[in-house]
Amino acid sequence: MDTEASRIVVGVDGSESSVAALRLAARLAPALDAQVHAVLCWDFPQIYAGYVPPDFAAYQGAAARRLSEVVTKAFGTETAPDVATKLVRGPAAEKLVEEGSMAQMIVVGRRGRGGFRGLHLGSVSSACVSHADCPVVVVHEERTHESHHRTERKARGEHTVQH
Repeated sequence: MDTEASRIVVGVDGSESSVAALRLAARLAPALDAQVHAVLCWDFPQIYAGYVPPDFAAYQGAAARRLSEVVTKAFGTETAPDVATKLVRGPAAEKLVEEGSMAQMIVVGRRGRGGFRGLHLGSVSSACVSHADCPVVVVHEERTHESHHRTERKARGEHTVQH
């Protein structure tokens, strides 16, 4: 398991779907003889476009804390033994495709935020599916069975009556 091709790259951002993606990757890793690499992409706020902010370390530190929180949320205080973490500065879609270029698989959460939330892929997951050189698995946030059916009914325009 010491080649780059034996990696599963997981894009994490703190969302419920990225936590679910990390958990799924950890379950798949043993069967694929792969190591999970949780990757959090971060960048400076747009206000600093073209400039280095005065407190570079603060932004990087905040990203590192968020990455640690995601791993803890996914696995508790004991990190799964085959999960490595990595901070990457830059646009998530571009950097995850780069990270996955020599990986066995990319796993990302589906996080669409438009007016049809839940009915389409987010921009990062869509870019990974479109541009990655390896298979991409897109994971929904974990939810209850009833919640899933309620969302499907809403998507179809069906209404439920509460008694």
